[in-house]
Amino acid sequence: MASDQTPDFSTTDLPASPTPVLKPVTTETIKTALHKGVEDFRKAPLFGLFFGGVYFVGGLVLWLIAQRVDNAGLLVPLAFIFPLIGPFAAIGLYEVSRRQEAGESLDWGAVLGAMSRQKGGQLPFMGVVMLFMALVWIVISRVTFAIFLGNSASMTNIFSSMDVLWTPEGILMLVVNAAVGFSVALMIFSVTVIAMPMLLDREMDFVTAMITSVQVVLDNLEPMLLWAAIVVGLLIVGMLPMFLGLFIVLPVLGHSTWHLYRAAVEPA
Repeated sequence: MASDQTPDFSTTDLPASPTPVLKPVTTETIKTALHKGVEDFRKAPLFGLFFGGVYFVGGLVLWLIAQRVDNAGLLVPLAFIFPLIGPFAAIGLYEVSRRQEAGESLDWGAVLGAMSRQKGGQLPFMGVVMLFMALVWIVISRVTFAIFLGNSASMTNIFSSMDVLWTPEGILMLVVNAAVGFSVALMIFSVTVIAMPMLLDREMDFVTAMITSVQVVLDNLEPMLLWAAIVVGLLIVGMLPMFLGLFIVLPVLGHSTWHLYRAAVEPA
């Protein structure tokens, strides 16, 4: 059936999408996107639970790393990196929302096939960008840890004693790390919030998609920062207890992000 065929964006035969035309984003836009996200999850809960489970497993892996690592300087960046898995875990959710919006059939082969085709497109380059930013954050975190707590005997094993964090140097280290982590997270949010669903939806290069995403954030700073705060808040709630809430939180956020993108950018 023609309506069920998804373009293969891994080829170069398709014409490039036109330059994105942006629309204003308001607080009402955020509320509407969230409402539509909840509705998409309600209509296709199995897909949401599956991709939420992917995020859940990612959280457990990072938690196990944190338990086994013997270097305290790695713990804080791991906590910040965890939410960065979200945009990639949500790709399948974007496809589910796209299909529901277009009236196309929902089946596992079609959804997973659409995701598989992205490996030859521009989305992997977004992964490289995010990985680079995450590695920069880890390096900065380790450097600041060494600068402030390099002479502490507890530096190598924070699990044996948390007292080092409550010293003036430890508190200052946490403040600096939090500030740097917030800056990196904000940059990643800005370049991905619109770019990720856009690359799934359109034939364009990842640089243009990132520029468009940043432009949407800058043009609508207050509502987009509100959206960022909602994402962070819901992810924190979803991590309790033992990341189980992510089975619900991630699908809702993923579907909502798709609808936010559709509201912020004119159809191609």
